[in-house]
Amino acid sequence: MNAIVRRSTDTNTIKWGASIIQVFGYAATAFGLAPLNMYLFLIGMFGWLIVGLRWNDMAMTTIHVVALSAMVVGLALA
Repeated sequence: MNAIVRRSTDTNTIKWGASIIQVFGYAATAFGLAPLNMYLFLIGMFGWLIVGLRWNDMAMTTIHVVALSAMVVGLALA
């Protein structure tokens, strides 16, 4: 039981941390702070990918794999 509670707490921490980092990414976009905004989005999306994997949520996992891939390719080509 403790392992389940700990895993849930860890996932909740990742979820909120990733959300806050993505909010900072939106703020960086609003202030024209590129490419900082992209790096913040990458970190936030990676966090949400971990959450999707832990929840066994294929829709969440798929969208974050696609988004991360697109951003990495975009940054590499920029």
